Amino acid sequence: MRIPDWTANLKPQPADLVDAILARRGGTLLNLDRALLWSEPLARGWNVFMKNVRSGLSVNRQLSELGICAVALLTGAHYEYHHHAPDFLAAGGAQSDLDALNAFVASQCADTTGLGADQALVVRYAAQMTQQIKVDSALFDQLRQRFGTTELVELTAAIAAYNMVARILVALEITPEDE
Repeated sequence: MRIPDWTANLKPQPADLVDAILARRGGTLLNLDRALLWSEPLARGWNVFMKNVRSGLSVNRQLSELGICAVALLTGAHYEYHHHAPDFLAAGGAQSDLDALNAFVASQCADTTGLGADQALVVRYAAQMTQQIKVDSALFDQLRQRFGTTELVELTAAIAAYNMVARILVALEITPEDE
């Protein structure tokens, strides 16, 4: 990581903040948390927002995690993929889906072979949001035909949120905990 890992000795933070992050993380701070805790307002807002993005949305969790994994691969955010590929699998996705996603990215987002219809829509959407920012009308019309408004808003927010995460991870060179 390009910055020192946060510790309470280096930059004290309110106990309620650290406890809230620990509670969301199951008792252990991740390297991303150790970067964000350098800023109390950022860490506090992040913890609430990302908790809602991860566990408060009604959109299909598997599709949301697939979109997040697509963002990770497209941006080179290894840390993000490292954490979300297992979440995708836990949500009912298959390794063959992740393999198809990797092939999609390797094909410069041209080949969705191996992905189901909804999965292909989501990875194409994540790719356009991540690489082009502007999503073409034809793709959005296909998404609108398949998903309700709430699902579209939530899927869009999840993909956008993890684009933000990826930018921080890559810029600060945050690596997975076991590296």
